[in-house]
Amino acid sequence: MLRRLPLFLLVCIFTGGLRAQDLAGIEIHGFVTQGFLFSSHNNYLTMQSSSGSLAWTDGAISFTDSLSDNLRVGIQLHMYQLGELGGPNVQVDWASGDYKVNDRLGFRAGKVKTPLGLFNDSQDVDAVFLWILLPQSSYPVDNKSFYLSHVGGEAYGNLALGARAGNLRYRGYAGQAILDLTGGYLRQSADDGLVFTSAPGGKVYGGDLRWEAPLKGLTLGSSALVQAVDGKAPLGGMHIAPFLVPAEYAQFEKGKFYFAGEYIRAPCPEHSLPNRPCLNT
Repeated sequence: MLRRLPLFLLVCIFTGGLRAQDLAGIEIHGFVTQGFLFSSHNNYLTMQSSSGSLAWTDGAISFTDSLSDNLRVGIQLHMYQLGELGGPNVQVDWASGDYKVNDRLGFRAGKVKTPLGLFNDSQDVDAVFLWILLPQSSYPVDNKSFYLSHVGGEAYGNLALGARAGNLRYRGYAGQAILDLTGGYLRQSADDGLVFTSAPGGKVYGGDLRWEAPLKGLTLGSSALVQAVDGKAPLGGMHIAPFLVPAEYAQFEKGKFYFAGEYIRAPCPEHSLPNRPCLNT
């Protein structure tokens, strides 16, 4: 409860601010997706996909508003059902305030998105991708909310390097990430008899450096994330010491041509659950 108190207060403050504004300035976006999955030799993520499954429903709605020329606030609510994962509970994907001093420096606080690789912080935008599923090893859909955002703060900015050198975008952040009680990782823990009633979580910090090259459409970048997780259950606990997740990536777009490639790797950290797969690989 104490972990969620800063976020609750932040949302209350922003809600009060929105009431004092012209409601015509609020932007509302959302999506609803109904998926169908079919696999030939296995059942995917708790769904009966080998027989064909419609058990994947996803939807979100976001509200954003500019309170001044420099200050922007917003929140996104999300609900999903992925086989036996998820459920009717409404989750807060992100809820933050964004103060932009100038193009070179800005700050975000609240429940802010976590940059890692090309696509981690845009997983909640349904219309962004040309594909349905990102690679599960890098962007696990059954633990998407854990990687998407964290409660904390971020500094960001854009450094113009000149017409012949492009732009350099940077982001640095620190906070706490919480596992989803209805997500895949804790579902696996429950199968082993370790049922959590309070979501485990831990400190997270890192950054992202992205170079937009003078060659139009070319982006190169690198990210680094350090994550730790601790939690207590009635019959035991979980402890994952801080571990590093590096990512390097490249992207090129020209007309209808699109290419993207990235490398993300996390060592399997030691923790209290035997034979338990890593949070990310």
